[in-house]
Amino acid sequence: MNNNKLMLRDSGLLVRTNPVMALGSGLLILAFVLFTVVVPEYANSVYGNIKAFIATDLAWYYVGFMSLALLLSVWLIFSRYGDIRLGEDDDRPEFSNFSWFSMLFGAGIGIGILFWSIAEPIYHFQGTPLIAAGQEQTAAAAQVAMRVAIFHWGLHGWALFSLAGLTLAYFAYRKGLPLSIRSSLYPIFGDRIYGPIGHVADLLAVFGTVFGIATSLGLGAQQINAGLNYLIGIEVSVTTQILLIAVISVISTISVMSGLHKGIRLLSEINMKLTMVVLGLFVVVGPTAYILGALVTNLGDYLVHAVELGFWVNPDPKSEWQGWWTIFYWGWWIAWAPFCGIFIARISKGRTIREFVLGVLVAPTLLAAVWITIFGNAAMYLELFGSGGVVEAVNKDTTMALFATIELMTESQAMVILMSCICTVLLVTYFVTSSDSATLVICTLISMGETNPLPRYRVFWGAAIGAVAAVLLLAGGLKALQTASVVAALPFSFILIMAIYGLLTSLRAEVLPLQSASPLARLTGRSRDPEPELEPEVVPAVTPAPGNI
Repeated sequence: MNNNKLMLRDSGLLVRTNPVMALGSGLLILAFVLFTVVVPEYANSVYGNIKAFIATDLAWYYVGFMSLALLLSVWLIFSRYGDIRLGEDDDRPEFSNFSWFSMLFGAGIGIGILFWSIAEPIYHFQGTPLIAAGQEQTAAAAQVAMRVAIFHWGLHGWALFSLAGLTLAYFAYRKGLPLSIRSSLYPIFGDRIYGPIGHVADLLAVFGTVFGIATSLGLGAQQINAGLNYLIGIEVSVTTQILLIAVISVISTISVMSGLHKGIRLLSEINMKLTMVVLGLFVVVGPTAYILGALVTNLGDYLVHAVELGFWVNPDPKSEWQGWWTIFYWGWWIAWAPFCGIFIARISKGRTIREFVLGVLVAPTLLAAVWITIFGNAAMYLELFGSGGVVEAVNKDTTMALFATIELMTESQAMVILMSCICTVLLVTYFVTSSDSATLVICTLISMGETNPLPRYRVFWGAAIGAVAAVLLLAGGLKALQTASVVAALPFSFILIMAIYGLLTSLRAEVLPLQSASPLARLTGRSRDPEPELEPEVVPAVTPAPGNI
């Protein structure tokens, strides 16, 4: 244990559970659920009005914030800080690259992209401000639609996750602070992060995590229900969906109880392998040559237009498209940043900053681009050159977009059943990995960064996430809370700005001593001097020593 951790434990700051966080998070979640369920129309109006204000008056802020995150991430890859390791200088990664990537993708966007990879391009295909009037549902419109969909799931969002995860991993593993949002604010507020300031930061993170996962769990249960209805005729109903939520919650709780190295890692690897299978089937069964050509075209088209799209703010105040899509997505990425950031940090100890940022930024973006292209262009081919029917299916019921495309793509009923079964299983497993990852993150937050939280808290929050999803689904409040969780992204974006500032300040302070060191010290590659060993009884009960952060 390094001296920083020793001092924190001696001062009583590293505890297994923080009562303020445990009680406060529960009360906060309960209050918002009751508000949404008891007065649903008023709650929806409040959330909607705030979202409309953000979309119309703060679009520039969200667009600028996300673009800045991407620029900073790219800069860090090539900066002098790239060789700094997230941990001690001799630490090495505890997970293989495949396991690491499978877990960060599964916890991050696996379930969302499975839901939207066909529906979103088809919506854009029918018209956006970026398509000239009269060009809707043409080949040109299809290319723009694919560009925009990949943009929403690409570099900008993963850049934010990489910064959030890097900040948390750096302060936890390099500086010995708790693995929680409050630790990233230490360079600014010092010891005060263990008071109200830190509680607010962590409570916002719990809020975004619970409602982000709960709403996704509820909406995903609807898509799984649609798949089961398509395959075996199970009735589409709220009762069925609540039962699905209960089953998924039980599985995810068992997974999180088994630990990070067993349940979560194994399920994430299964997800990735099943993903490769279903993507391969789409390429083989679908219009193979068209999809392979689209892979090259879409990737180049996205890279050429990524900066332009990243800085574009719609000048038309009457158009709601950017608010409904881009600003909503940016709010979603920001709201999920604490959850995904903590989880990515938890699995990234021992990696260098360059390795971390490059891996989080590039690998998921490439997979997202490939996934959206294979699914989306298979649907586009049907509309442009085939029998059509995908647009009609999406407009009628978004949850059926995936299964309708599979049915229209091949005449082989056996292949339709096989692909639909795999996709339904994939929906379930991605939901389980998202839910168990979220449970682990919440327990870590209420335990002041404890990376191995008590089992009873894992059980409680695993059940609580499912219960929140079920109640909101039953009361019709899922979409309202989804909007509310995105609205919560606004105050949390300010915390992220302070956290990034704290990270850059600490990195600069760490590298400066090396620049003035002897040539021999530079050759060793050490970025800081060895810290003297101190006896526990003489260490003052304070937070990390000045100069380390």
